Amino acid sequence: MSGADGMLWLVVPQGVDDPTRVSGGNVFDQRVREGLRDRGWQVRAVEVEPDPGTRLAEELSRVPTEAVVLVDGLVAMRAAGVIEAAAGRLRIVVLAHMVVGAFAGADARDIEGEARVLSCARRVIVPSEWVRSEFVERGRVAPERVVVAMPGSDDAPEARGTATGGALLCIGVVAPHKGQDTLVDALVQLGSRMPWTCTIAGSVAVDPGFAGRVAARAEGAGLSERITWAGVLTPIELDAEYARADLLVAPSRTESYGIAVAEALRRGVPVLASRVGGIPEAVRPGVAAVLVPPDRPDALSDALRRWIIDPTLRARLTDEARRTRTRRPRWSDTVDTIDATLAGLS
Repeated sequence: MSGADGMLWLVVPQGVDDPTRVSGGNVFDQRVREGLRDRGWQVRAVEVEPDPGTRLAEELSRVPTEAVVLVDGLVAMRAAGVIEAAAGRLRIVVLAHMVVGAFAGADARDIEGEARVLSCARRVIVPSEWVRSEFVERGRVAPERVVVAMPGSDDAPEARGTATGGALLCIGVVAPHKGQDTLVDALVQLGSRMPWTCTIAGSVAVDPGFAGRVAARAEGAGLSERITWAGVLTPIELDAEYARADLLVAPSRTESYGIAVAEALRRGVPVLASRVGGIPEAVRPGVAAVLVPPDRPDALSDALRRWIIDPTLRARLTDEARRTRTRRPRWSDTVDTIDATLAGLS
């Protein structure tokens, strides 16, 4: 079978295209859906709620025997019984965007569900070697059944930045695993005498309590005029933020890969990020990044201070980012890997 004559059922979370619910997983699902259609797959997308229950069972009951079904991991782990029941009749492939157990306070039911669906899938597609190694080491899946399809990035204009290097950008849902509290604490330590501004872009609806506490911390330290809480941005607005940024800051506590990191580097914007999860893979090729330990505001603040006061460091990292930006993986590379994986299923 090949994309030219293959049918594919793609099961994704409800609202995958909702511009107010932007996430790395949704972006990945969108790119895979459209990319496989471009390669000739007849993709039938099925959207279900994260806790799909009976609805997913009904949808899968109508899928022909031996059909290929690509299921988003968020849906799969919360419908483990449905996936297990269908796995004997359908060729189930799980698109696992994350390692549930890597998140602090992860729900035990989600961890169990993840283990069950990974064990019965024909293949598991993951975004980084780090995710692959985590699943294998945790005994979730045999290594030969895991395929790494790193997220790509699109061609984009080179960012112009600023003369001072002080335009900082942080992108991601405002939630504990993304570490915006670490960033704000680092900016408090950095102080207001340094020439910096910071735009934090991402939804505050996932964990409003956390978002409120972080914003209050910034306001209490007198940094409200320096920090812009931009919320969810449209693609055009996001492009504009990248264009004027000098440095992308990714202070995550856990990260499967780091799509924002790849997008910044594609535009020639250097990166300051936590050395965690798949981020070291996202910054390659090149050395246009500084990596610091996660959950360490002091280390992040020190790195920001060096960036701002040292024009030689800024020039070196920016030149490297610009020199290597066209060598970054593209979404077409991602889809090529998934296309070959699906076509080769037995």
